Amino acid sequence: MLDSFEILTTSGTVLWQRSYAPVSPSVINSLIKDVFIEETVSYSNDASASQNPPYKADKYTLKWATVKDLGLIFVAVYQSLLHLPWVDQLLDNIKAIFTSLYQDQFKKPYTCVVDCPFDGYFDRQLESLQVKAGTRESAPPHEVEDDTLFNKISEDSPAPPQSSAPEPLRSLGGKTSRRARKQPGPVTTSKSPVPAQGRKQKRRWDHGGGAASDEDDQLLDYSTTGTPDETPQEVIQQKDWARKTGQGEVVLKDLDDEMAEILSTNKPGSESTTSSSSGLSTSAYGAVTGLFRSVVGGKKLTASDLQKPLSAMQNHLIGKNVERTAASRLCNSVQADLLDTRTSSFQSPDAAIANSMERALTKIMTPTSSLDLLRSIAARTAAAPLPTGGKRPYVISVVGVNGVGKSTTLAKLAFLLLHNNHRVLVCGADTFRSGAVEQLRVHVRALQSLIHTSSTAENPLGSIDLYERGYGKDPAHIARDAVAHASTRATPFDVVLIDTAGRRHNDTRLMSSLEGFARLANPDKIFMVGEALVGSDAVAQARDFNAAFGAKKGLDGFIVSKCDTVGEMVGTIVSMVHATGVPVIAVGVGQHYGDLRTLNVGWACRLLMS
Repeated sequence: MLDSFEILTTSGTVLWQRSYAPVSPSVINSLIKDVFIEETVSYSNDASASQNPPYKADKYTLKWATVKDLGLIFVAVYQSLLHLPWVDQLLDNIKAIFTSLYQDQFKKPYTCVVDCPFDGYFDRQLESLQVKAGTRESAPPHEVEDDTLFNKISEDSPAPPQSSAPEPLRSLGGKTSRRARKQPGPVTTSKSPVPAQGRKQKRRWDHGGGAASDEDDQLLDYSTTGTPDETPQEVIQQKDWARKTGQGEVVLKDLDDEMAEILSTNKPGSESTTSSSSGLSTSAYGAVTGLFRSVVGGKKLTASDLQKPLSAMQNHLIGKNVERTAASRLCNSVQADLLDTRTSSFQSPDAAIANSMERALTKIMTPTSSLDLLRSIAARTAAAPLPTGGKRPYVISVVGVNGVGKSTTLAKLAFLLLHNNHRVLVCGADTFRSGAVEQLRVHVRALQSLIHTSSTAENPLGSIDLYERGYGKDPAHIARDAVAHASTRATPFDVVLIDTAGRRHNDTRLMSSLEGFARLANPDKIFMVGEALVGSDAVAQARDFNAAFGAKKGLDGFIVSKCDTVGEMVGTIVSMVHATGVPVIAVGVGQHYGDLRTLNVGWACRLLMS
């Protein structure tokens, strides 16, 4: 069992960490001091982790790997009494995945912030290697959020070797750490111009409250590339977030696809260490199946045998954000499946329980009907013109409560559609929230800039525009007019994406307007954005929104945002689907336009049962 895993820079800054037990700061400080400062221990740069000797400190063994060009160190810490043969492979895989995902951020000059959400990638690799090694471990305790976990080495110590890459400001799990904020920012060698004599210069202030320098102004001066709205956008490589089907469609990846591709690219010809996206090993269920080890093998299972462990299983699922009713239904399904079955004489019923829980979870989360969005849009695009002239576009409406990320999710959907060469019209139907229209305008301009920089003859991108009428008007009429505008153009739009105002699901007055909106806009699909952080309230939200559009309309799918912030606490996904029977079509895993993934049922099952 690992005690800690850290990714840090050669200057002693934590970029990402996962802690399963408290580890004294002196442990990793000793590694930094002996190996990277005083160099009393020899090691190999950019080599396999197995080529670096283990480092002993106190009661711990530390294994590490480095990436010299980026100045990165990957460290695994575990008790010296343990024998973990898969640690070297874990270090090599994590190094390959992390470097592939984030190396572009480290190579940028004057990088100040590094955004590296990495929990999901690490959890899948750790679980996969444990399964392959045949180990079975209990669920790890909650992570230790200890700001003293990595203290800076004494000021009297010599400075660590510097990387050739510019040093980024540190972030911990995608957020800037408190230690990092104390570090000085990047410094340039350019000198400030001498102010004209007799002219008082206006004082400027930085974000920390101090006086800003001219060097800072030069780092933030983008005037040579145009206005902020015209600044070229960073190109997001399609291979990083999507794959092409045999029919030429660009479809979203899921997490397993992404990691398998990274590892196979870094290790040509080798067998990928990621497990299949379907079919779960019983070792992945160590936390839950361990509850059943008191059940004696070689007998017919009765209700009394299963009562206590099933109660413990229900509490485990509730702890993963599964709503109580959904957790109870899952446990009842497992009990019905196992009741009166006979286990092998010398085995606990772990395998049967794992398979039963997998079937129950899969049954809840698997869609009962096909929801192939891209093919539906393609069929509409190829349809005959309307009798009145023009073509009706495919209309998608995005709804949800306040603050869940509807506008950002809509922009991610637009990004996907543009890569499938569709003409997209974004409709600003949120006429209530201040800044809602301006937010959409910024997204549209950013996407237009991406089209300009990324579209090629081999991979042409579509086009995007914004339809808005300002604030204070009826959003249903604006949506209706946007659809009419899209269909009567000389070159009609293929898709209309309608952004709506956030509203509390228990506010009857606000929810009642959705029925009129559905009648006038007549969307082909209505997607609700729900956030993974919401917990058990997701059930009430899902039910209320599903019933708000009238007898003939309902939700067609969920997009669960902020899944990168909850780690293994992904029970909200199960709760929403259980409450409505509406499938989850995608999950949000970050802030970039490409940070949308399809839901992998096997991935969700493994996280819930870990």
